[in-house]
Amino acid sequence: MSPKSAGLAVTYGYNNVRVYLEGEPAWAARGFPLYASNDFIISGNIVLLDIRSAGKAVAGRIPRALAIPYEELENRLDDIPRNAPVVLYSDDRGEVMAAYADLKDDGFKFVSLVEGNFQGWVDGDGKIEKGAIFSTEITWQRILGKGEVSVAEFKAATEGEIPNVMIIDARTEEEIAQLGIFKNTVNIPLDEIPSIIDTLPRDKKIFVHCATGARADLAYKQLKEAGIDARFLLLNISDAECDCVIIRP
Repeated sequence: MSPKSAGLAVTYGYNNVRVYLEGEPAWAARGFPLYASNDFIISGNIVLLDIRSAGKAVAGRIPRALAIPYEELENRLDDIPRNAPVVLYSDDRGEVMAAYADLKDDGFKFVSLVEGNFQGWVDGDGKIEKGAIFSTEITWQRILGKGEVSVAEFKAATEGEIPNVMIIDARTEEEIAQLGIFKNTVNIPLDEIPSIIDTLPRDKKIFVHCATGARADLAYKQLKEAGIDARFLLLNISDAECDCVIIRP
């Protein structure tokens, strides 16, 4: 997110916004993990994994956690949906960092940790549950949030199968030059949307996307505020699920 985009985030109600100019890929490349907020752990649409050794989850675990000991995790990776946000915790930092690296190396893009592991959760007065665990089946399903467009509908729009839809790619020109653009899509970087918003059609739906969904969400809020019928795609566009035709510059 650019400094200008961070300013827009503040305008739309986000607090304590800071800019790391190299972004999450550079952060992750340096081996630094991401941490999930408590609210996200409690109510987010996530796969929460307790990777401690067998039996510890029975004595106490974070609600909704699936108990999959680290030594079993490699054999369960194919059971985890690739576009699911995965949150990990253990009682050993080395173990949880190894699991974090394993998932990232296997192509999972939305991986984060519980800060302080299980003991950190307990020390922060987080709720726990105890007792027998009867299933470790992973049943995660994607739930569309307010303003989101489904991948299927977005793909249909890029193929021209839905009438009266305009698709905006809110990435930068540099990103477009490097990675290409979807069919039937116009590039308007997030920073430029406020200056052209009055010229956008009011008789069409507007779908907006970026690389991961963060900028698209901000663009969606601007468009809705201007009275435009808009929705946004919350998905990493490099995911296989997206699978839209890309036009190379």
